[in-house]
Amino acid sequence: MRGGQVRGLRAARSVLLCAIPILAMLFSFGVPSRLGANLLQEQFLGVILMLVLVSVFLFVPAARRGAGRTIPWYDFILSLLSVIVGGYLVVYYPRIVNEIGELTPDKVILGSIAFVLVMEACRRMTGWVLLIIAGIFVLYAHYSYLFPGILNTRGISWSRIAVHLYIDPNSLLGIPLTIVATIVVAFILFGQVLFATGGGAFFTDVATALLGRFRGGAAKMSVVSSALFGTISGSPVANVVMVGTVSIPLMKHTGYKGHVAAAIESVAATGGQLMPPVMGAAAFVMAEFLGMPYGQVAIAALVPALLYYVALFVQVDLEAGRTGITRVPEKEIPSLVGVLQKGWIFIVPIAVIVYLLFFLNLEAGKAAYYAAAATIPASFLRRDSRINLRKILLILEGTGQALLEVAVVCAVAGIVIGALTLTGLAFIFTLFVDMMGTSNTFYILILTGIVSLVLGMGMPTTAVYVIVALTVAPALTKLGIQPLAAHMFVFYYAMLSMITPPICIASFAGAAIAGASPMLTGYTCMRLGIIAYLVPFIFVYDPLLLFQGPAVLIVPAFFTAAVGTAIIGISMAGYFTRPIGWPVRVLLAGAGIGLLIPPGGPIAYSWAANAVGGAVSLLFIVVEWRNRKAIAAIASTAPGTPSGRPRANAPLQDE
Repeated sequence: MRGGQVRGLRAARSVLLCAIPILAMLFSFGVPSRLGANLLQEQFLGVILMLVLVSVFLFVPAARRGAGRTIPWYDFILSLLSVIVGGYLVVYYPRIVNEIGELTPDKVILGSIAFVLVMEACRRMTGWVLLIIAGIFVLYAHYSYLFPGILNTRGISWSRIAVHLYIDPNSLLGIPLTIVATIVVAFILFGQVLFATGGGAFFTDVATALLGRFRGGAAKMSVVSSALFGTISGSPVANVVMVGTVSIPLMKHTGYKGHVAAAIESVAATGGQLMPPVMGAAAFVMAEFLGMPYGQVAIAALVPALLYYVALFVQVDLEAGRTGITRVPEKEIPSLVGVLQKGWIFIVPIAVIVYLLFFLNLEAGKAAYYAAAATIPASFLRRDSRINLRKILLILEGTGQALLEVAVVCAVAGIVIGALTLTGLAFIFTLFVDMMGTSNTFYILILTGIVSLVLGMGMPTTAVYVIVALTVAPALTKLGIQPLAAHMFVFYYAMLSMITPPICIASFAGAAIAGASPMLTGYTCMRLGIIAYLVPFIFVYDPLLLFQGPAVLIVPAFFTAAVGTAIIGISMAGYFTRPIGWPVRVLLAGAGIGLLIPPGGPIAYSWAANAVGGAVSLLFIVVEWRNRKAIAAIASTAPGTPSGRPRANAPLQDE
């Protein structure tokens, strides 16, 4: 390819990607209507869909081996078809609204083309898994008359399916794509602005300065920095790549095994989807499904997210104690005062977004745009963080690039929603649960978790959440489970698919950086993230951990759950002041689960579970502490021991 052509393609790529966040911002603030253009939301989505599809077909090759070569002729044809499909919605949707049920040839043809284009874009961005699952739902819509029992319904013609999926506001142009184009894009832009001004390095430096001097400091730095990164990212794989390229080599350098270092980073990064104020894209979709402000969803997610990181932090510390891993080298630890003096400006946009979301209850998208805007003037207070025109273009382009995958995924999720509404399949699942009865709630929850994990093999969290939330969550609410708890349960298990073998994308990303076994990394991730598999069952039966209830009950529930989480972490690590045998580990796991149950809630014998769990935990800690003092006293009198003290961080063995 000639130099001029390369420059032309780069310019075209930049224009297309920059146009996506710019147009999204203009629509969010109602600029078209103020200029006299009454643009329907579906017309706006048609523009975004067109730009996303054209960008995918021009700049994401159909096969990996085709990367870097001249754009093939068929990608130009696909791009042209994308312009036609999106342009038709932009130009004719005001007319389509009045004839949405009519099956005209133009709608049937363009609807069929749109379906093929979105599926191909999905294959290029995420692989075959989501494409196949979406295809199954669409095939069911037509061939449902062949299925037995309650799944047998009247099949729908291909023409009606194509038109419904294309123009119906509950399908391709439905909630998922709307969330992406109005909210997710704003938070991606906010994250891009923050990182362009040095916010990512600031978070990493703060974590290193706070924790680098303690044992296992490199891993603790990874946990904290990934949690902080997750508050502005919400993307597990992006979190692993951005933080892990620094933290994983540092953890290996200080003594952690490769698969353990990769697992720590992967679990910490995946938890970023749970960490307010900026959770994963699925959380915004959840808020829309539940009809509540995003701020309420974020508040409900706070305590479970903190428990997630407490369990991980405890295991990281005990892993360091068990293997004798020490602190980060002194020369690599920055001064906390120096870091804060240099980067305090990055606290401003975080404070702005928290204030706007949780105190003013502003729309999530606008809050993110205002926080991004607040970052720009703050950046001029530091020479090396100042925003210039080149950085602005890179920020816009990076936002558009980051939006491509999530936009395509949500477009496919919209198609799945359209197939569900067309066939009534979601109501069939509800009927199935009714047939099982309320006495089988626990088994239904287990089945829901397994379905979420299986669907999540190779699928993004948002797509898994949408499919399971629409098919199973309504059935869970019919069992008497609060809607927020039901949807949060689905969200958790959709997220856990990122670290649960055999296909765990976040774990694989961490293993690639560490040069470790992907499967061994995945199994280690399950151990480190164990609390996330347990907590959803607790808040389904008692939503106190979701801030649903009186404060007089929420506070003790959080305290006992935090202690229980730490005890479970000790059980999973198999170490406290010395290695712990399996019988004691099992006993501690039971005690920790007992403490997880909120005291005074509706779960039977909750106070008894807390009392027994607390007693067992206290007895264990007292015995281990006294044993540690006894061993230290013996070691101090042993001949040949320097300074009369045992080697620092050496694991203590059973007598």
